[in-house]
Order: sequence, then structure tokens, then C-alpha cells
Amino acid sequence: MLTRRHFVITSASMFSGAISSPLFAQDEAAAAEAVAEAAAPTPVAAAPVKKVKRRPVSNSAMWNSYDARVTPANYDPSTSNPWGLHPRFLPRVVQANDGLKPGDIHVDAVARYLYHVRADGTAMRYGVAIAKGDLYEPGVYTVGRKAKWPTWTPTPAMVKREPHKYKKYEDGMDGGPSNPLGSRALYLFDGRRDTYLRIHGSPSPRSIGSRASSGCVRMVMAHIIGLYDQVETGVTAHLYSV
Repeated sequence: MLTRRHFVITSASMFSGAISSPLFAQDEAAAAEAVAEAAAPTPVAAAPVKKVKRRPVSNSAMWNSYDARVTPANYDPSTSNPWGLHPRFLPRVVQANDGLKPGDIHVDAVARYLYHVRADGTAMRYGVAIAKGDLYEPGVYTVGRKAKWPTWTPTPAMVKREPHKYKKYEDGMDGGPSNPLGSRALYLFDGRRDTYLRIHGSPSPRSIGSRASSGCVRMVMAHIIGLYDQVETGVTAHLYSV
């Protein structure tokens, strides 16, 4: 026979067991975890890293060393010829025609000569290479800029025309002896517009006398080093038709 006192004790015992039961404890833990998750900040996706293109450079500390590397020992412009050029392509002083403006440049595309007119009525004549195919662009230009051991970046047209050759250089190439613009470059402008045509040195001296470039006028690197200091920016460059 259950007494009232026994019933109270038993009931208390049952409720006590329910409150501390493993099932209730698990529910409480799950609820706490859910609250923590709700309070945690939503992860934000990291912004994609934008690749910064490296700009090509020309290390001026190396210019003298580069000059020495491309200039033959005991160099004499009129006789030094380790490149095996035809003798007529070596630098020569010639008589200039009357009426030519001192300082100007004239490129004879047929004979493959560049003339730099001097104040005494003479001109220095150099052998050159011109553009292949229909890439040669005759015209009258201004030397808008000069650079020693310039950097080089192929034009989009060059990359499109010969991707196998130029695609890998589309971000540019540092100045140096293997750079296509060589030791010096004279930048040809039409008014204020850079035409992307150049008169420049070339790491391929055996191309002198031929049609080999993608539009520019090429010279032996040692030869244009001598010409460079004689040419002022602002002078006119006449590129005659083939």
C-alpha cells in the first residue's frame, strides 16, 4: 500500500531522473551549438588576386658594359667588320646633295642606305635593313624620342600576325643585347603620334642589306651607337619608297 509520503518521494525521484537524463543533455548541447552557429559571422569569399604585369626595364648601370659587348675591339667604323657585311654597308662620309637640311635623316630603301646630313655639306652613310613585304612604310617623320638600350614590346598587330614568335613577349622585354631594338633607338612620330616605327640597332647584323624587319629600319648596333649622339630629337626622317 502506497502512502502519500512514498508517492511524493517516488514522484520526485522520477522527475529528478528526467531532468538529468542523457537525452535532455544532448538536446541542450545541440541547441547551444545552433545558437553559436547563428551568431558566427558568415564567411566572405576572398577577392581574386589580380595579376600585376611586370613592366620591362633597362638597367642603366649595364649600358657601358653592353656597349663594350657589341663594339669590336679596336673599333674603326669604316673598316671593322666582324659581321661579314658587304663593304658598301660600312659607315662612309659622302657628299650630300644641295638643299638638304643638316641634322635630317634620309633612308634610301632601294640601296639600303641611311644618310645623316651634316652641317659641312657631307653626310654619314650607313647600311640598313628595311621591313619585309608590305610592312615598310615610306613617309616623312619626326624623331620624337631617343633611347639607349631600350625596352621593347611587340605591337598587337605583330602578336596577331605571328603569335608563335611574339606572343611570349607581349608583356615586353628588358633592354639588353638580345633585345630586338638593340643598343639604341630613334622613335619616329607623325606629329605627336608615335608610329611604332623605329630606327634601331639589331642583334641580327647579318640582316643588314635585306628586307627583314616588321616595319623598322635596322642598323648594326655599333654603328647606331655612333649615330645616336649626332641626332637631335625633332629632326626629320625621310623614308623613301622602295
